[in-house]
Amino acid sequence: MQHFTGMEKKAIFAGSFDPFTAGHENIVRRALALFDEIVVGVGYNIKKKGLLTMENRVRLIRDVFLDEPRVRVETYDGLTADFCHRQGIRILLRGLRSVDDFESDRTIDAINKRLDPRIETFYLLTDPYLGAISSAVVKELYVHKADLERFMPTGIDLEKYL
Repeated sequence: MQHFTGMEKKAIFAGSFDPFTAGHENIVRRALALFDEIVVGVGYNIKKKGLLTMENRVRLIRDVFLDEPRVRVETYDGLTADFCHRQGIRILLRGLRSVDDFESDRTIDAINKRLDPRIETFYLLTDPYLGAISSAVVKELYVHKADLERFMPTGIDLEKYL
């Protein structure tokens, strides 16, 4: 069993975050009760077609956490395990909306463990009222000109970041 010192009470919340949603924000804010610092790692995902540029994803997330100095936003290219190593952080934070998320994330966790056995994945269940929200859903709603207010972090207008 691993023991974590104060320096290691940092976590990385990694994803493409295109866009960052109310569900993502909820996971980070709840995790701040458990970690001293959270690095939101905005990664390039070659399988996903982007709505926002990397720069605008970062800007949106930084705007969400203007009030929270313990949240840092960084971009990365390549493997998440390598990003963890470069940041000196061994805890990955993941939000789970459903059993499907768990199955997918469990596979990713196994790969990360093979790449670096010191990486631990910490899962937080998404609050039930946010469970249906995903970046893909927000993109679909945006395309069809739906009101996004209930799906985005409070005070965030997606149009500002396009």
